[in-house]
Amino acid sequence: MLKIIIVEDEDIIRKGLVFTIDWLSMDCIIVAEASDGQEGLEKIIEFQPDVVITDIKMPKLDGIEMIRQARCHAKFKSIILTSYTEFDYAKKAIELKAYDYLVKPVDEIKIKNIMEALHDEIDNHKEVEFVLETSKNGSCMDLNYYITLDNSENCYVAQAIQKIKENYADKISIESIAAELGVSSSYLSRKFKDITEHTFLDLLNSYRVQQAIKLLNTGKYRVYEISDMVGFSDYKHFCTVFKRYTLMSPTCFIKKRR
Repeated sequence: MLKIIIVEDEDIIRKGLVFTIDWLSMDCIIVAEASDGQEGLEKIIEFQPDVVITDIKMPKLDGIEMIRQARCHAKFKSIILTSYTEFDYAKKAIELKAYDYLVKPVDEIKIKNIMEALHDEIDNHKEVEFVLETSKNGSCMDLNYYITLDNSENCYVAQAIQKIKENYADKISIESIAAELGVSSSYLSRKFKDITEHTFLDLLNSYRVQQAIKLLNTGKYRVYEISDMVGFSDYKHFCTVFKRYTLMSPTCFIKKRR
């Protein structure tokens, strides 16, 4: 699973990227977001992401300088958010070996294609690094053994994420899923946070909000209906959670999308 940080100073664009793109279906997870280059630099150092998606023109520190400084502290692929009027900046990003760029407004199909290619490249790079490291240490064990072992360590988290995607509209919890998987809830909770950088409830609520946005965009349902459809039994609680993640109420979101 690729860990992603999004750095964008415009709230509506940043939240749109976080919640209108189905990252889990691409085997990606947003581990952090930042509203300026300085905060972005701090988040990159803290979370050590695989991918950073960043705007160029931002307060405190622009995207180019943020990437330049962050490269001293972390290994990651960078994707530049740009407008048609910022291609001079985009050229500078290419000089910094940015992996790709996205023109605003962002096309989800383009993101999926980029992430698919990134998965292949990063996975291949990690395998090569592992082979070099094990050969240097004189290890003769088969690489597939380690890959399988790594997957077995993470399989409970992968299954828990799959259950979120399949059952988000129902009443689910870390305890109920742990019981299904035959592990303790404390173990699953710890592994979940270690691998995703999120608690189970945080990721569940985030995914529910993401699905709620899809339903809001159809214009077919009332907000209270959507609340129930995405797994919230209490309408007020749904509105509170929605605002916590998107910085606006469902009603304000509808008005802004018109």
